[in-house]
Amino acid sequence: MDPWRYSTEGISIAVRVTPRGGRDGVDGIETLANGRSVVKVRVRAIAEGGEANRAVSELLAKALGVPKARVRILSGATSRLKQVAVDGDPKGLGETLRRLTATKARSGPG
Repeated sequence: MDPWRYSTEGISIAVRVTPRGGRDGVDGIETLANGRSVVKVRVRAIAEGGEANRAVSELLAKALGVPKARVRILSGATSRLKQVAVDGDPKGLGETLRRLTATKARSGPG
């Protein structure tokens, strides 16, 4: 099951963030102990003063090809597990996410 849901405005993504992860990137999909799927994201920013949240928003905007203003954190602002909304074409965003998470699931240069 995909860790994102479609809506008329765009998509809502379940994200697990690793702050101070050494680099900014999407690391694929992970299934949590409770069976929930999440998109794994790492950012260089620290989890203080909203720095990691800003970095996550910027990373997802860049990866999905949308302006930063279209990405907002719906819940989990102080947690590693977040729900992030991205406004835009739901089908196109979903396809881009699927490509991003599929290619990042394999190891290799990248």
